[in-house]
Amino acid sequence: MAGLELLSDQGYRLDGRKATELRKVQARMGVFAQADGSAYLEQGNTKALAVVYGPHEMRGSRSRTLHDRAVINCQYSMATFSTAERKRRPHGDRKSTEMSLHLKQTFEAAVMTQLYPRSQIDIYVKILQSDGGNYSVCVNAATLAVIDAGIPMRDYVCACTVGFVDETPLADLCYAEESGGVSSLALALLPRGGQIALLQMDARLHQDHLETLIEAAMTACKGVSKVLDEVVRQHLQEVSVLTGE
Repeated sequence: MAGLELLSDQGYRLDGRKATELRKVQARMGVFAQADGSAYLEQGNTKALAVVYGPHEMRGSRSRTLHDRAVINCQYSMATFSTAERKRRPHGDRKSTEMSLHLKQTFEAAVMTQLYPRSQIDIYVKILQSDGGNYSVCVNAATLAVIDAGIPMRDYVCACTVGFVDETPLADLCYAEESGGVSSLALALLPRGGQIALLQMDARLHQDHLETLIEAAMTACKGVSKVLDEVVRQHLQEVSVLTGE
């Protein structure tokens, strides 16, 4: 039933996209002058703001200091006006804590933390409007913010959520698809080497579908990577014009 609602006989989804088509991505870097790095990103109707501070000296307990690399601190939150559901959840709820840990794991795989021993890098991400793929949009926004901060990464880290309907993988799910009973997973990828930074499944998924979904997610992440690369190149051109270089 969900398949009939989410995918038409002609192969089109609720918002008119084809199965493998990504939502439109629009992004800007350097949106906060007072931060070391920042970015605003829209992926479909999901909108996120990412801010990066660091590398800087460790704050708080010195016992967290690592002598051979930087500590990455990630904090995820949702604006109270982002969805009606958010108003019923307290600040710092379990979902936000889990998302923060997922982001931390993702960027520990991508950032070259060994270049900054005994230091800390803070990544703050806030969902301003939610319409599916919150984790993925946060990863993509934070990637641009980390690059804007001048912090070296092994590669762009890009994320996308994919689902399975009528034996067809759907890329970059919106909220209606996520909540429509679709078997789905979120994947974060370092595209050049094909390294998976994080694989997240919120529901059970038949093993026969797993490989197909992972392949679809990797392809989608590579598509996102191309978009982010264009955003970075455009930003660098704008900065060079402003500085006269």
